[in-house]
Amino acid sequence: MHDIQLHNLLERETARQINGVELIASENYASKEVIDAMANVLNNKYAEGYPGKRYYGGCEIVDEIENLAIDRLNQLFGTEYANVQPHSGAQANAAIFLATLQAGDTVLGFDLSHGGHLSHGSAVNYSGKIYDAQFYGVEEETGLIDMDKVAKKAEIARPKLIICGASAYSQDWDYKRFREIADSVGALLLADISHPAGLIAKGLLNNPVEHCHIISTTTHKTLRGPRGGVIMMGKNIDNPWGRSTKKGNPIKMSSILNSGVFPGMQGGPLEHIIAAKAVAFNEALTDDFGIYAKQVIANSTAMADAFTAAGYKIVSGGTVNHLMLLDLRHNLTLNGKQADAALGAAHITVNKNMVPYDDKSPFVTSGIRLGTPAITSRGLREDDCIELVSWIDAILKDFENESLIKDIGKKVEAKMSQFPLYPSI
Repeated sequence: MHDIQLHNLLERETARQINGVELIASENYASKEVIDAMANVLNNKYAEGYPGKRYYGGCEIVDEIENLAIDRLNQLFGTEYANVQPHSGAQANAAIFLATLQAGDTVLGFDLSHGGHLSHGSAVNYSGKIYDAQFYGVEEETGLIDMDKVAKKAEIARPKLIICGASAYSQDWDYKRFREIADSVGALLLADISHPAGLIAKGLLNNPVEHCHIISTTTHKTLRGPRGGVIMMGKNIDNPWGRSTKKGNPIKMSSILNSGVFPGMQGGPLEHIIAAKAVAFNEALTDDFGIYAKQVIANSTAMADAFTAAGYKIVSGGTVNHLMLLDLRHNLTLNGKQADAALGAAHITVNKNMVPYDDKSPFVTSGIRLGTPAITSRGLREDDCIELVSWIDAILKDFENESLIKDIGKKVEAKMSQFPLYPSI
């Protein structure tokens, strides 16, 4: 690389990733093969439209690549329809909203402050500005979703779209009950599985494919692929609004969703990223990925149990997936922002996060979110996670002790030197 300034920055970021512990639940390490697939001549090709229906010439080969990604994704989840063009999970959701709703329509989503996502109706996001966003949340006492209250909320709000899925909820989802609620009010049901997608794909958590009309996910979290998004459907159903072609044939939901992505939300797809998605989906189809996914949950469970034994409160009482949310108000005086900074100084990367019924701002927060996808990719196991908890506990209980933080930082670097960033997968 001739750009020395950028080269040096990339070297510093590489060192940060190699030397530190990555516990941000939404981050992971893509394989070397996935990363290599992102840097290729497909970057040079415009391919607006879809395979066989492009607006540019010279798309014969990218058509095959995109179809390969679609076929592998459908095989992975057992779906009939997939769109691999969304640039992110948020854009996938935006395309779904655009394709299925009118401005001002009501949507019912999981409250951001309870663990939901910006694109599920937050007031600062397009989804809360263009649409009438209503919310369900968790119970203050249990940290769990009361499905009877969701049903009552849906009956009152009469949403056109219900969203199930979260970015900071450590329990599984009752997709069957959500579908019953959606059917009772005539709503479409969207499952955003951006966080647990890799675990769902290997049969370790409830599967939304049978119950939800539409599914969206990112490809870079537990799926361990490039940064991006996809949209899927278990069955390519007729649209529920009776829209038909000029010949009177029903318009399939696949056509409506495709139009939401292009030309609705995006122009030319990133075919080099789609190639990397195809590589990641192929990896996720292997037995080795199933072993990895099981270890993600085993590590998360070990970490949650260790935090509970040390006196911490995990929102929802524990975890069944890859993440947990610690409520620091339970036994500590520091806030999420302080915890984030103190742990970061010791090369332990987490993110501050609001907890349900938080009394602090989103810029401060009362909690931190932790996850195990990335450390599991590096080869850490249960005993390693328990050791990490002991270091985190020591810092959180003495977060202004610079000497302690420096000492633990050295231990972290020594620990991670035992786990190369890109072992063979």
